[in-house]
Amino acid sequence: MLQRFAAGLLASGVVAVGLKFMGIQPASLGKAQLLAWQTMPLFTILSQPDPVAEEVMHQYLKEWSKKGATAANQGIWIQSGMTKLADHQGKVPLPAASLTKIATTLASLEKWGLNHQFETLVSATGPIKNGVLQGDLVITGSGDPFFVWEEAIALANSLNQLGIRRVAGNLVIEGDFYMNYREEPIVAGQFFRQVINSSTWNRDATYSYSLMPPKTPKPQVMIAGVIKPTATPIPKKNLLLRHKSLSLIHILREMNIYSNNAVSEMLAKSVGGAQVTAELAAKGASVPQDEILLVNGSGLGMENRISPRAATAMLMAIERYLEPHNLTVADLFPVSGRDKRGTMYARHMPLGSAIKTGTLREVSALAGVLPTRDRGLVWFAIINRGGDVGGFRQQQDLFLTSLSQKWGIQPPANLTATEINRLLGDPKRNEKISVVQTPRPQG
Repeated sequence: MLQRFAAGLLASGVVAVGLKFMGIQPASLGKAQLLAWQTMPLFTILSQPDPVAEEVMHQYLKEWSKKGATAANQGIWIQSGMTKLADHQGKVPLPAASLTKIATTLASLEKWGLNHQFETLVSATGPIKNGVLQGDLVITGSGDPFFVWEEAIALANSLNQLGIRRVAGNLVIEGDFYMNYREEPIVAGQFFRQVINSSTWNRDATYSYSLMPPKTPKPQVMIAGVIKPTATPIPKKNLLLRHKSLSLIHILREMNIYSNNAVSEMLAKSVGGAQVTAELAAKGASVPQDEILLVNGSGLGMENRISPRAATAMLMAIERYLEPHNLTVADLFPVSGRDKRGTMYARHMPLGSAIKTGTLREVSALAGVLPTRDRGLVWFAIINRGGDVGGFRQQQDLFLTSLSQKWGIQPPANLTATEINRLLGDPKRNEKISVVQTPRPQG
């Protein structure tokens, strides 16, 4: 949709508006360049090598060459607006590790939209009598990848409010119900059964409860039966609760800050699998499909390959998607100077840089955006393969520091973000449905 809109602006001759839409200031282009934009395909990259970027890149590659790192195993792409500043094997798909999560992020936005919430339904197969559900408790999942202890505690408190203290039957699992980043129905069901009865909490559940608002009730729902996954939906059941997940924006941000493989795999599965994820990402970023080659949604393994250019293009596509919502990639990825947890821990990057890391046993990758004074937003991707992953990380940080020293740093004014702990377990996301209780006998 965004691409069609921008393409329409360019095709109709409203070049200045179209350029601004894509983050390019028309005043920075000459007359010939402006005329060229009228006939160019959407998001065509103008090649205008920057001496600063090329010098830093060549020095970086030279140093690694001295240490035995093969040039063919390294890839770099640096871009400002729609202008390529430096390139070394930028179009070559290389093992990308967790840069794969950039593709999963973009594909998720393309499929669901920023404010999407996954629904988990709780139903009953029998009436409620004297606090006892006379039947099974049925959980129907839709792929919520961030249903954790706090979410289940809040849901169980809602069950207590509906008058349910005990389930005489079984816990039945339908659909894609995940909990604590585990998607096996039995395991997820065991977690759920444990946490809805505070007398059976373990250390992790107790700690998660301590992060919730003071005076949050401790739920008491005991299930007498067993956990029964089913591939066939239960035909006769009464809906008790409709639980809505955190918004997709919060799920994606936590996924990227911690590079959570399980969440990324679950999202990619819900999108339609690795191939669909790659296709949506390539289309959204306007890059050739053969520059995004995925076998999973997380980046585990050497088989996932992405070109540095594609990684950069996907980040820019995410930025364009977020712009109408007054958001930036900094709202979905870790930022230097703000996020000291997760993958930003122990990294030393210019203030305000929004990044995504990727690490395998012999791969270190980094992609993101560097806010500069002289060049505006500079988008980059670095993929290194070799034996010194720790050394690659250190030199990547120095690479960005060198660029920021040359161009000047221009960090964003606001480097604060809402902590996820304030959002988890919000009872307002549990919609209680009216329940007809079996009346007590008279007399």
